[in-house]
Amino acid sequence: MSNVYKYAGPDTLDLIVKDDGIATLKCSYPKGFNDPFELFLTIDYQTEPGLLAYYEEIIGEIPQLPTTCFSRSPAVAPMWAHYANNLQGFAIQFDEPSLQEGFPDSGFGDVSYLDGPSKGLSDLLEKAYVLQKPRYIAWLQQGAFQAAYYTKADYWSYESERRMIVGENEVRSIGSVMLMDTPRGSVTALIAGPRASGELCRKLQKKADLFECEYFQMKIGRSSINPFFLDASGIAYQFDGKGLVPSRDLCDACQEPVRVGAATCSWCLINSSHRDEAAGRNTFRMMAHYGILDDYLKRIRRMHSNK
Repeated sequence: MSNVYKYAGPDTLDLIVKDDGIATLKCSYPKGFNDPFELFLTIDYQTEPGLLAYYEEIIGEIPQLPTTCFSRSPAVAPMWAHYANNLQGFAIQFDEPSLQEGFPDSGFGDVSYLDGPSKGLSDLLEKAYVLQKPRYIAWLQQGAFQAAYYTKADYWSYESERRMIVGENEVRSIGSVMLMDTPRGSVTALIAGPRASGELCRKLQKKADLFECEYFQMKIGRSSINPFFLDASGIAYQFDGKGLVPSRDLCDACQEPVRVGAATCSWCLINSSHRDEAAGRNTFRMMAHYGILDDYLKRIRRMHSNK
């Protein structure tokens, strides 16, 4: 993994992407995460009181460290909807090694998505409780920390989340808000959402020039649920699981990506004879011509309402 992505709304552009070549990100403590049930994925809290008291004794409260969250993909439609103001915002592509170099005390980890507490951690708690060996206690503490920071309920799995934990000395605070200023060169692309305004797209392109990074706009095609991305020159890119790469196969008419080996997408292959045949096969057209379509549809609706 070399790239990570941060989604944002259109009104935050100047707050995050500064004209001095630095992007500023907000950090939060785990207690402020948007999922109130995250800490429920450590052990099964519906256990024997003695075990639960021992867990509380050994673990106490999970250490609170500044954390910022990314996605591993710029092509997640729900992320664009939820975090980028219904596809009107933008996403930032960061080079993870550059972030790690700029924040030497930081750590990265992929979030695992679970449908319940970790059985392995519950088993480890029982071993530590029974055997009382220091190594089991240490492993329990490490496991609880890992689960607290890097697990979420499986209904969040669409996020493809990757988290960055930074040291307290690596952030600055404005009131209760913790901020981290990313190093120059860590922003490698700015991506406009498919519904971004023309003004936002122009601003992003100017920012991309200042940052000496790439600019893309995400596009929703007509042939696939997977989006594609156009760079400033109109060249199509696709996300390959690691980054945005030029599309190898494009429709020669509309320039949308197509399946391997195809020269033209099916939409662009439609001609007048296809449309004439489709109209001829549309029984509703004939029924409308003879004035019986409305009555037929009313009967159909009544049949469905009576079921």
